[in-house]
Amino acid sequence: MRKITQVAVAGNNLKVYVEGALLDSNTVGHPHAVNTTTSPTSSTPAPAPEPTPTPPPVVTPINLVGINLSAAGFSGTTVPGVYNTDYTYPAESYYKKYADMGLKLVRLFFLWERIQPTLNTELQSAELARLMQSLDYAQKYGVKVILDVHNYYRYYDKQIASSNVPISAFANLWQRIAQKVVNHPAVYGYGLMNEPHDTNGYWPQAALAAAKAVRTVDTNRWIFVAGDRWSSAYHWPDFNSQLIADPWMRDPNNKLVYEAHMYIDKDFSGNYFDRSETFDPMLGVNRVKPFVEWLKQNKLRGFLGEHGVPDYSTSAMVSMDNLLKYLGENCIPMTYWAAGPWWVNYSLSLDVESGAARPQLPILRKYAGNTACSIIGPTS
Repeated sequence: MRKITQVAVAGNNLKVYVEGALLDSNTVGHPHAVNTTTSPTSSTPAPAPEPTPTPPPVVTPINLVGINLSAAGFSGTTVPGVYNTDYTYPAESYYKKYADMGLKLVRLFFLWERIQPTLNTELQSAELARLMQSLDYAQKYGVKVILDVHNYYRYYDKQIASSNVPISAFANLWQRIAQKVVNHPAVYGYGLMNEPHDTNGYWPQAALAAAKAVRTVDTNRWIFVAGDRWSSAYHWPDFNSQLIADPWMRDPNNKLVYEAHMYIDKDFSGNYFDRSETFDPMLGVNRVKPFVEWLKQNKLRGFLGEHGVPDYSTSAMVSMDNLLKYLGENCIPMTYWAAGPWWVNYSLSLDVESGAARPQLPILRKYAGNTACSIIGPTS
């Protein structure tokens, strides 16, 4: 007796598979021949292979810790000035040095009067070439750059929104810059203006016009919008409510990031006049909190564009350590003030003439390794 393992219809015939050796078609099945195909090894078809699961998208962590690089914005009272006498751009070695340390975000500051000596005209070719060379250096070492117009809301000491410097001219500057750099992969974003102050209430209009001008050219990269009153994080809510009065400035699709600055000395200036001053461990956190809470309340993104502490103060180092931990928890990037050439023996600098080890660096490198954030925060 044989066990039937499978039955199948084939045209007008019926195929029957049984266990064991082949049947002899001469002795069975008369008058119809028996198909003598060997029975399959299994009574059921082999299951179809499982589909390959789609891998999750690759999430690239953002750079949470970076540096300000000098010295294209130096000698602001001597403009345009003479290259390599009044100002310079950082050499390639600086990009390599800090990239090797894991500090791959650079805020590169330069002056409006040098990149565009006359309003509403083409950018100055030699200065533009220096800027593009800097971007090339950055790209070579995997560094991302925020381009920062370091002008304090002024052009040849005349305020934006005055008859001398109309808002349209400020927008024109940014449209021209964006047109030149839009295709460069090292550009992380556009820093519209360093530390606006005493703006007579016109900064929100100027920022809106400049941001929209950038968006006519580049719809993808971040636009960094500094706050009035020297961008003070501590004073931010009292001076910058009108910055987001226009709904366009609150639209997340416009990829805006609000930029504050914060120093922990008595007058908030970063000059650290009193070398005997000591600092509470949580002072940095407490001074930046008003800005961070404002961001959360309005569901916006933030950036601490400047913060620095003097090399001689151990209590300042503790404060900075706590600050960077807090910023990282909120996915808010920061760029330390400052690094690059020509600082001589400036106590806040990461690059000094003596070549002495800088106590700020281990703290920066510690938090540069934070890979928990994939996008600028906090937004909520």
